Amino acid sequence: MALLQTDNLTAHYGDFQALFGVDIRLEEGETVAIIGANGAGKTTLMRSISGVLTNRADAITFENDRIGSAHAADIVKKGIAMVPEGRKLFPSLSVEENLLIGAHGRKVTGIWTLETVYEMFPVLKERRLNPGTALSGGQQQMVAIGRALMSNPRVLLCDEISLGLAPVIIRDIYAALPKIKASGTSIVVVEQDIGQALKVADRVYCMMEGRITLEGAPSDLSRDAIHNAYFGAAA
Repeated sequence: MALLQTDNLTAHYGDFQALFGVDIRLEEGETVAIIGANGAGKTTLMRSISGVLTNRADAITFENDRIGSAHAADIVKKGIAMVPEGRKLFPSLSVEENLLIGAHGRKVTGIWTLETVYEMFPVLKERRLNPGTALSGGQQQMVAIGRALMSNPRVLLCDEISLGLAPVIIRDIYAALPKIKASGTSIVVVEQDIGQALKVADRVYCMMEGRITLEGAPSDLSRDAIHNAYFGAAA
C-alpha cells in the first residue's frame, strides 16, 4: 500500500465535472510531480487530497486510512499540508506569525520549527517582523512553504510554487525541496513547467482535461510522449 493514493477519484463544481477517475500514488520518501496545462485539473486534485473538496471516503487513502470524505482541518492533523496556489498569506500577520499559524493545525514534534525554517530561508528571519504580504513574491512563497512545514507533515502538497516568479527565485525555491525530502517528508509538486518538474521528481503524472494521460519516471518518458500527454496527440 502506498503512503498516499487516490482510487477512481472524481470531483465536481456544481454540474461541472473536473476530475474523471484519477488514480495516483505517492510512496514513502518519494517526490511526485503532477504536470499539465492550465485547467487540466491539477489544482482540483490538490484541493481534493487536502480536504478542501470532499469525496467518497475510499477515493483517497493515506497510511491505510480512508480520508476522501475528511475535512481540511482533519487532513492537516493526519499529516498532509498544502502550499496553496497564490500563497494565501494572512495580510494582517507578520512573517513569523504566518509561520506560527502553520504549527497550530497539528501538534507533533519534528524537525521543522521556526529555527529550521529560518535556516532554510534566511531572508525570512531578517524580515520576520514585516507583514507577510509586504514581501516579494518569492519571499511570500518561502513563507507559504515554511508555514506548511511547521505542522511537520508526512506529505507536503505544493501547488504551482513557481507561478509568476523570476527564474532565479524559482531556482532558490526548488533548491529547498531536496532538503525537505531528506527530512522525511514525501512531496507532491504541481507544475506547469515541465522541465522544472522533471528535475525534482522520482515519478511524473501528466493530466489533461481532468484525466491522467501519462505516468512514469522522468528517465523513462520521451519528449514526444510528454508533449502528447500534455497537449494531446496531433490529429
